[in-house]
Amino acid sequence: MPNTFKHTALKVLKITGISIAVILFLLFIIPLLFPGKIASEVKKIANERLDTKLDFTKSKLSFFTHFPSLTVSLDNLSLTGSKPFSNDTLLSAEQVGFGIDIKKLFFDNEVKINKLYVSDALINVMVNEKGQANYNIYVAPEDRKDEKKDPNAPEEGTAIRLERIDLENCHVKYNDRSAKILVDAKGFNYVGKGNLSEDIFDLATDARIENLDFFYDRTGYIRKKEVRADLITRINTNSLSFILQKNELRINKLPLKFTGLFTILRDGYKINIKALSENTTVKDLLSVMPPEYLTWLEKTEISGKSDLLLTFKGDYNVSKKQKPNLAFNLKINEGSVNHKDAPVPLKDFQMDLNAILPSLDTEQLLVNLRTLKFKVGEKDYFNAYLHSKGLSEMTIDASIKGALDLAVVDAALGLSDFDVKGILKTDLQAKGLFSTSKKLFPKTIGGISLRNGWLKTSYYPNPITNITFVANMLNKAGTFQDLIVAVAPASFTFEGNPVYVNATLSDFSDLAYNAKIKGELNVGRIYQVFSQKGLDLTGYAKADLSLKGKQSYATTGQYDKLDNKGTLILKNIKATSELFPKAFFIKQGNFRFQNEKMWFEKFNASYGKSDFDINGYLLNTINYFLESNGTLSGNFNLKSKLINVDEFMALEKGENKDRTIAVEYAKEDHPKMSGVVIIPKNLNVSLNANADKVEYNGLVINKLNGKTGIKKEGFYLENINFNIIDCIVGINAFYKDESPTAANFDAHFTAKDFDVQRAYKEIPMFHDMVSAAEKAHGIISVDYKVKGDLDGNMGPIYASLNGGGTINLRDVKVKGLKLFDGISSKTGQDGLNNPDMKGIEIKSTIDKNLINVEPFTFSVAGFRPTIKGTTSFDGLLDLRMRLGLPLFGLIGFPIVITGTHEDPKIKIFSKTGQEIDPAVYDKKRNKVIKKEKVSTSKTK
Repeated sequence: MPNTFKHTALKVLKITGISIAVILFLLFIIPLLFPGKIASEVKKIANERLDTKLDFTKSKLSFFTHFPSLTVSLDNLSLTGSKPFSNDTLLSAEQVGFGIDIKKLFFDNEVKINKLYVSDALINVMVNEKGQANYNIYVAPEDRKDEKKDPNAPEEGTAIRLERIDLENCHVKYNDRSAKILVDAKGFNYVGKGNLSEDIFDLATDARIENLDFFYDRTGYIRKKEVRADLITRINTNSLSFILQKNELRINKLPLKFTGLFTILRDGYKINIKALSENTTVKDLLSVMPPEYLTWLEKTEISGKSDLLLTFKGDYNVSKKQKPNLAFNLKINEGSVNHKDAPVPLKDFQMDLNAILPSLDTEQLLVNLRTLKFKVGEKDYFNAYLHSKGLSEMTIDASIKGALDLAVVDAALGLSDFDVKGILKTDLQAKGLFSTSKKLFPKTIGGISLRNGWLKTSYYPNPITNITFVANMLNKAGTFQDLIVAVAPASFTFEGNPVYVNATLSDFSDLAYNAKIKGELNVGRIYQVFSQKGLDLTGYAKADLSLKGKQSYATTGQYDKLDNKGTLILKNIKATSELFPKAFFIKQGNFRFQNEKMWFEKFNASYGKSDFDINGYLLNTINYFLESNGTLSGNFNLKSKLINVDEFMALEKGENKDRTIAVEYAKEDHPKMSGVVIIPKNLNVSLNANADKVEYNGLVINKLNGKTGIKKEGFYLENINFNIIDCIVGINAFYKDESPTAANFDAHFTAKDFDVQRAYKEIPMFHDMVSAAEKAHGIISVDYKVKGDLDGNMGPIYASLNGGGTINLRDVKVKGLKLFDGISSKTGQDGLNNPDMKGIEIKSTIDKNLINVEPFTFSVAGFRPTIKGTTSFDGLLDLRMRLGLPLFGLIGFPIVITGTHEDPKIKIFSKTGQEIDPAVYDKKRNKVIKKEKVSTSKTK
């Protein structure tokens, strides 16, 4: 019996060992049996079903990558987006794996993909301002070139029938410019399971995001939040619809439940989503605050209940101008905030806010803040409500009442970075219509006051003291004309220096103002009070101003009725403009106000390497700042040692982070471009300029002087002279920017007696327009008019150029030009190959990348050649020559030159050339549609 048991046990172990060995052998050998088929099938899928570019460095087949699935893995995969994002990445991943159905592979010899694994990937979804998205890469069956004719025929080859989607440590970015939405999710981990092979199936999802950012219109509403999600979503693949059934999210500690429908259309979305957080604690609600406030949250005792409801419903289609409705409701009851050991808490906090944004149109915005109130201690309180409809034309019913001891509020809230004191009182009611176009203002009565104010922050050791602010507003009739605003007094003391402001404003339809401002201020230090240390705003300001008058006095020329006087002194002030990448540094600015003029008596400033010394005056300064469409006029004298135009280009690097959204988008789209110079709008300013040196795109211009200025949103040069390559150049020109990456110009250049070789080597535009100058030596003059467009690096787009003019060859020697060498060789006349050209005038015109040369005649070795025809900026030739024979050239024969400057084709005794078709240029998009090329038709 023992022998029998022993024998049986050995047999079982032997069979088990052999089985394990066979299984391990198969796990290793199966991937080796199908590698070619697998790789070819992956490429076949990409070619058949994706209208985009798919790349990967290598592929491998293994059971051990995602055991026990047989997985084909693609390393370093990259996938570009659909048009117009064909050059932008949609997906890049260290590894993408496709799980293979073993049964189908062995028994049906078919590759069926049933699992998808993506790790360490960037998923970059983009939608432009027109609503065009980069994810439309899938080719529908009816659009596939090799689709089977018989729809009932059995499917062959590879199919995708997913049962599992697994994303590990991905970075998901959704940037929708049409909706002004940016979602940035880092550390995105996702597992989705379901019978994805069905047309309609339920997808069970477990998702985790380590850091989530959400921006709307460039404002961050959610930043660096942790997200957990447990979801069940019904997916209809026929319509790409997602029905949210069980969808529970947790953003930090705030729970949210999502229900509804989301359908992806080729040109937009269909949305009906509801997000709900019921009976949540206020502390959990506040956990979605920005990260810098979470430490404060941990140290603060917070109580109260909140209800949050968000709905998003409707169709989104940019081309049809359809947008969904957004609604938001937040209620907070019995709220209380008590930081550490505050003497009294902020209590009885109540808030009931409902906001509706129909079609995402701010002009239809409805805000209903039914109540916002709280108490601090027994006496202090704050109570407000607001009902509004619209934006630029807004119906308002609002009330604010309160009496607060700010020191007590500060203690209750535990404001760590701020210490405030003072008695703040508000009592303000407004009801009616606000409309700047109709000159209407709500009926208003009340004011706001702050007494014995005191402010100290952690950013600066000394406080602002003696803060007094009393402002009253009255409007009985509901019009601009009846509105009165009085600020008297407003004052504070900082670093021992008092600042006083008294002002009365009335009749806002024709603003009457009476203001007095006096005081000294260390701008750099007071900036540190409100901001972090290390930022670069410094300087000093001193004002003693008295301003009195009405807007119409300046606009109608009644300057004698104005009583504006006083001085303003600025020193070492840094200031930025959203138009330029760098900051302006005002070393010294002495300004004097005299009625309608603001005199620049001493103004020294720099911008990067550029410096400016200005004196002169501005007109209409007060109206310019009061009116959104006002125009600022002025006349100045400007001196500079250096103006570096390159530093003003919109996309250049600089310390200014507050740029226009158009500039920020352009920087994202064109990271290698410098951009063009953006000209400030609503200016009519002239400058008598005198600059020692101007640098632009590698050119160095010396001794520039003449009249420049800004008008009608463009920059002009009038009778400007400057020195370049030791030659005096005259120019009249107008420049206008169209976008951060496009501009146009219209210029007239004159230059007399300059070295043609230096011009060819040192001036790019001359190099391209007069390519034959490479082999020329001597002195020439130019008188040329040209207009066209500039690209994103401020260089000319040659296909856009249009103009004409004259080049005068005073004394030029041409040596080694292939065109003349070829003519000399073909005719057997050596004297033609290196002609001396004196006193010759060449007229030409430019259009659509072609240069059309009018006939010109010169003498060489007794011959009188006459040349005319067409050449292009890319070197194509279609020239005709008549070679007049000695004596006097009365008898001659024709020659045709085609080919290129580098390889001219010369035919003697011929009149038949090869026409050049011009380039096709789209001015609206600043884009060359088609380059010029040799035509199939002959010319004579």
